[in-house]
Amino acid sequence: MANHRPTSPHLQIYKLPLTGLISISHRITGVLLSIGLLFVICALWTVAGGGASYQSLQQFLQLGLIQMLYWGFVFALFFHLCHGVRHLLWDVSMGFDRDTLTRYAIVELLAAGVLTVITFVLTG
Repeated sequence: MANHRPTSPHLQIYKLPLTGLISISHRITGVLLSIGLLFVICALWTVAGGGASYQSLQQFLQLGLIQMLYWGFVFALFFHLCHGVRHLLWDVSMGFDRDTLTRYAIVELLAAGVLTVITFVLTG
């Protein structure tokens, strides 16, 4: 006996609004920042090991892939911070209409990018 009930559309059919994508990204960056914090703790542990371990850590941190992960971590940190500020604005009942939500999402992405670039320039 064939089942002729309609099936629910898959996620590929729906187009999430920017605010939905930002919300999902905020959750993902929170998890990635937690994982990254474990690497920061390992780096601090290595530095506490003395001069030889510090030198090996410096060589490891100069690898291209590690540099990319580092800057991804910095961007995720600033993105998470900017989204947190937006939540603080929501806590005081600001910016709930659709146009403001989208504008704040764009500002949030731009601010995270600008803060990452400023950090790159200042530490470079």
